[in-house]
Amino acid sequence: MTDKGGAVAGKAGLTRQRVLTTAVTMADTAGIDGLTMRKLGDELGVEAMSLYHHVANKTALLDGMVDSVFAEIVSPELAADGDWQTALRERCSSMRAVLLRHPWATPLMESRASPGPATLRQHDAVLGLLRAAGFPIPLAAHAYSLLDAYVYGFALQEASLPFRTGEEAGEVAEAIMADQPIDAYPHLAELMTEHVLRPGYDYADEFDYGLALILDGLRRALDEQHVPRT
Repeated sequence: MTDKGGAVAGKAGLTRQRVLTTAVTMADTAGIDGLTMRKLGDELGVEAMSLYHHVANKTALLDGMVDSVFAEIVSPELAADGDWQTALRERCSSMRAVLLRHPWATPLMESRASPGPATLRQHDAVLGLLRAAGFPIPLAAHAYSLLDAYVYGFALQEASLPFRTGEEAGEVAEAIMADQPIDAYPHLAELMTEHVLRPGYDYADEFDYGLALILDGLRRALDEQHVPRT
């Protein structure tokens, strides 16, 4: 993209969306730490200064990248039958899937002082669903914070695991057990033998289990809000 003529073509077709899409792809491939305006310009076939017509600085670039990630998350809507739990489950599952595609984004998602429109729409949609489902404002705030903390935390932990599949998890577990006395950590050994090394193990299943517990707890909290006081 930096050969003669390529830079001219790249500059002519440069848009804010192209800048952000390319930056997100670079971060997905090599991580966020190595992303610089110069490298981004090289990838786009333009001088770094050309980027400033579309993003004011590196902070604005990150703002736009995070907003692009938020735009990929399913926006929840309350169903006609009032089933808010399914809507939130789908939204949280979508959010986790998006963060798996863009692991660099997890620590940045709630850090922006100038959030973009997709970010604000996503926040507003979740709060709107909770309010439409009958959540009082304080409980809606608690629910939103709890759900996001769970999804972000799970995504961060999932991205840092030394395995991706159940088979790889079994290999890691066997390697750990082989390096330690069998009776030194009996509860860990039990977990690995009776759970991780079982056929069909998938760490991703933990996400659905934990989310179900949270949604069930929120349902009970909402029901208690509607119990008449005596």
